[in-house]
Amino acid sequence: MTKQRASSGSPLEPVIGFSRAIRTGKQIMVAGTAPIEPDGSTTPGDAAAQMERCCAIIAQAIADLGGEIADTVRTCIYLTDRADFPAVAAVHGRWFGVARPATTTVIVSGFIKPEWRVEIEAETLSL
Repeated sequence: MTKQRASSGSPLEPVIGFSRAIRTGKQIMVAGTAPIEPDGSTTPGDAAAQMERCCAIIAQAIADLGGEIADTVRTCIYLTDRADFPAVAAVHGRWFGVARPATTTVIVSGFIKPEWRVEIEAETLSL
């Protein structure tokens, strides 16, 4: 089975050796996506602003591989502060509400960069 890869341009992709997303057949898997701006800096603002950026990166990666965010079947949200959940959940609902994927939220002790408050991964089934 052939693989198609998408990059978001994150400076971490070549260093760590990963792709933002990979498509094999109908499945598109999007790696844990942090709030990284095109210049490599962290998206400013609160967890909701960071979640908006993460979702935009994910939507672009899915589109780059011929899919649609509405076909997302699973997401996993990672948060450093459970108090951010309501705001992050609202953003998730705006981006993924049509798909209503199976979703898990996990509270973690931290990320690669301490200013990141959220990270999210996704899987999509697309024709």
